[in-house]
Amino acid sequence: MQFNSTDVSFIEKKGLTLKKVEQQLELLKTGLPFINLERAATIYDGILSFSNTEQQELLSFYDAEKDNIKVVKFVPASGAATRMFKFLFEFSNSYKPKKQSINAFINKQKAVNLSMFFIGIEKLPFYNLVIDYVKNNKPNYNQFSNDQKLVAFVKAILDESQLNYSNYPKGLLPFHKYKDHIASAFEEHLFEAALYAASNNEAKLHFTISEKHKDRFDSEFNRIQKIVEEKTKTKFDITFSYQKEATDTIAVSTKNEIVREDNGQLYFRPSGHGALLENLNELEADIIFVKNIDNVVVYKYEEEVSKSKKMLAGLLINIKEQAFKYAKDLDEKELSREDIVEVAEFLITKMNVVISSEFEKYSKQYQIDYLKSKLDRPIRVCGMVRNEGEPGGGPFWVKDESANLSLQIVESAQIDKKSKIQKNILKNATHFNPVDLVCSIKNYKGEVYDLQKFVDHQTAFITMKTKVNKDIKALELPGLWNGSMANWNTIFVEVPLVTFNPVKTVNDLLKPTHQVS
Repeated sequence: MQFNSTDVSFIEKKGLTLKKVEQQLELLKTGLPFINLERAATIYDGILSFSNTEQQELLSFYDAEKDNIKVVKFVPASGAATRMFKFLFEFSNSYKPKKQSINAFINKQKAVNLSMFFIGIEKLPFYNLVIDYVKNNKPNYNQFSNDQKLVAFVKAILDESQLNYSNYPKGLLPFHKYKDHIASAFEEHLFEAALYAASNNEAKLHFTISEKHKDRFDSEFNRIQKIVEEKTKTKFDITFSYQKEATDTIAVSTKNEIVREDNGQLYFRPSGHGALLENLNELEADIIFVKNIDNVVVYKYEEEVSKSKKMLAGLLINIKEQAFKYAKDLDEKELSREDIVEVAEFLITKMNVVISSEFEKYSKQYQIDYLKSKLDRPIRVCGMVRNEGEPGGGPFWVKDESANLSLQIVESAQIDKKSKIQKNILKNATHFNPVDLVCSIKNYKGEVYDLQKFVDHQTAFITMKTKVNKDIKALELPGLWNGSMANWNTIFVEVPLVTFNPVKTVNDLLKPTHQVS
C-alpha cells in the first residue's frame, strides 16, 4: 500500500502523519479484538444506588460548592438530523401515489414508524410551521386529498429546495412547542444548564459542531440570548469547537485496498465521537458535565433532570477531594502501613479499582508507586438507567489482556455475539448508558491531564459503510465514553429514566418528555 508524494502532502496537510495512517491501515487489515466481558455491572456490583436522603445530601453538597469551582457543560452537537428522518426518506422514495393509498402502503410495508408519524402529526413541534409553508407554496392545497396533503408535508420537510430539515444540525431543529414559541435542543440545553451547571450565576457551555453550521448556531444564540438570560437570571458563555481533521481516519475496500475519490485523492472519514477527546481536553474546568445534544426534555421535567445531575456532581466533588488528599499524601508524606491500607481501601470501595492480589507481597515503596498510578487519573461519574430495551452501550466489568478487571461502558458492536458466554452476559445487563457523565480532568495540583494517555487504542472499531454504492471498511476511534476513557477512574450511579430522552427518530418527539401538554 504505497503512497505517492501528493498523498503524503495531503496527509500532512490534514495534520496527520504517514506513520499514523499506516497504523490505521494495519488495524483495518488485521481487525480489532472484541471486548472480553467478565460480567454485567449491577446494583451493588459496580453501580451505586442512593436513597432519597443520600441524593439530597449530595445535591446540597454540590449546591454549596459550585460557586467555588469552574463548571462547564460539554455537548457533542455535530450530528445532522438526517437519520431522524430515515423512514420518511424511504417512504418518499418508494411510495407511488397513482398505484396505492398511503394506508395500503403502510399495511404492505408494515411501516409502523410511518403510521405513528401520521397519527401523531399534529403533535409535532414543527407541524404548524410546515403546514403554513405548504399552504403558501401550494395555492391549491385546500383541494388536495388527504394523501396528497401528507405527501406534500413530508416533501416540505425533506426536500433541499424546501424546508430541508434533514440537513439541519440536530441541535437547531424545532424540538419542543410551547404556548408562545418553539424551542430547539440548543435552547433547552441553555435552560437546563442554568439549573445545574451555573457557577456565580454564569453558565459556560461548550458545543462541538460542524464548522459549516457555526453561523447558524451563532444566530440562534443571538436570537434567544436575552430571553433565556432574563428568564433564568443567568449569564451564558457559549463556545464552539470542531472535530479536528487530524482525527479523521482512512478507509479501505473489503479487499483492504485504499479508497480514493474520483480525482485520485485519498478518502478520509470522520472517526466518530472518540475524536472529541481532544476538544474535551482543551477545556479549563474543575467539573465537566457531558451530555448529547438530542437528550433534552420540555421545561416541566428539567427540575428532575437537574437534581440527578447535581447528585452526580456532588458525588464527584466528594470523591475527588478525598482522592486528591491521598494523592498529595502519597507524594509528600512518610506513610505508615495503615495509611497505605487506607488508600488501597478507598480505591477499592469508593472508586471500584480492583487491586492486584499480589499487593500484600509488594515492597512498601512499590505499594506506594502502585497506588499513585491507580489514583493519578481523570475521574468520571456516569449515570446509568435501568435497561428498558433501548439500544446503546452499557456498564460492564471487563477483563483486559493482562486479566485486569475494570468498569467500562461497552457498545454492543464491541461484543462477540458469536460467543454464547459473551452474548449471555450482554443479555443479562440490567442497565444501559444514557451518556450522562460528570468528569474531572485535573490532578490535585490543578494540572490538566493529557487524556490521550488514558485511551485504550485496542477498543477502536471497524464499521461497514458505503461510498458510491460500494462497501467500504471505516475505522472509528475508541468512543469518547468507551475506550477513550478506558483508563479513567470510573463510578457508575443509577439515575432515573427521565434523564434519558434522546431523539433518534422524529417520532421520539411525540414522547411525553418532549410534549408540553
